[in-house]
Amino acid sequence: MRGYVANTDYEWFTFLRERAPWEEVNFWQPSGGTAFRVIPPGSPVIFRLKAPHNRIAGFGWFVRHVVSEDWAAWDAFGQANGAPDFPAMRERIARYRRGGVTGPARIGCLMLGDPVFFPPAAAIADPLDWKPNIVRGKGYDLTTGEGARIWAECRERAGLMGAIPPGDEAPGRFGTPLTVTPRLGQGSFRMAVTEAYAGACAVTGEHSLPVLDAAHIRPYGDGGEHRTPNGLLLRTDLHRLFDRGYVTVTPGHMLRVSRALRDDYANGASYYPFDGRPIHLPGDPADRPDPALLEWHGDEVFRG
Repeated sequence: MRGYVANTDYEWFTFLRERAPWEEVNFWQPSGGTAFRVIPPGSPVIFRLKAPHNRIAGFGWFVRHVVSEDWAAWDAFGQANGAPDFPAMRERIARYRRGGVTGPARIGCLMLGDPVFFPPAAAIADPLDWKPNIVRGKGYDLTTGEGARIWAECRERAGLMGAIPPGDEAPGRFGTPLTVTPRLGQGSFRMAVTEAYAGACAVTGEHSLPVLDAAHIRPYGDGGEHRTPNGLLLRTDLHRLFDRGYVTVTPGHMLRVSRALRDDYANGASYYPFDGRPIHLPGDPADRPDPALLEWHGDEVFRG
């Protein structure tokens, strides 16, 4: 099992610790950068406070990495970005970026589930092999050497706090480290669906991000989950029509427009041309809409 020890902004950390618990947080990086492939989803991201603190202070479970505009990250996570408001988040981004920021800033977002924040007295000593020139972080094998020592201490602290990592039966009784299936919260769901569809409406191909929504196929309040296969990226008007049953997507990924739209509003001319057309699908098959969920929507919501 591998983990990632990440250099962590002290203001981000203390803001979130003082307001814990959180279902999910956004561990953002001030520049978009490249894809994050150091660890797989379900692995720990361990918070290492930057100088002058130089201590391990908590961890979270890696869900997904996306590159996003800062305002979209704020819309998805709000204060789970580790700031009281969007201007404060923007100010912190500008502080880390040479030349500041003008207009929307693209940032890297490590979405983390079930984070644990240690109180100051429970902080853990830095890895002995940590180098002061490490800017972002470093991957570690958590089964040997300093990686094993840090992870064992993290799990012990979490157990004493009542936040036992998945796979551990009780505080002080730790087996072989395991990756876990990370849970997506609402913010992570929104960001993951947007990335899966490459920021384009599944029906129209519209790329204007402010008018796009991550729609649940089966609503969360009705037993649906925050999973990418339970999502469609839709233009806001199509999202409303989908939720109200005026449009649906078949298990074969074809859009259907209900006759009820014409009957109820004597209109819908801009939508009927899409009837029977295939939708745009994510490139990764694992992110594509679940046919069983689409069938449920067609049977239970669509006003065919």
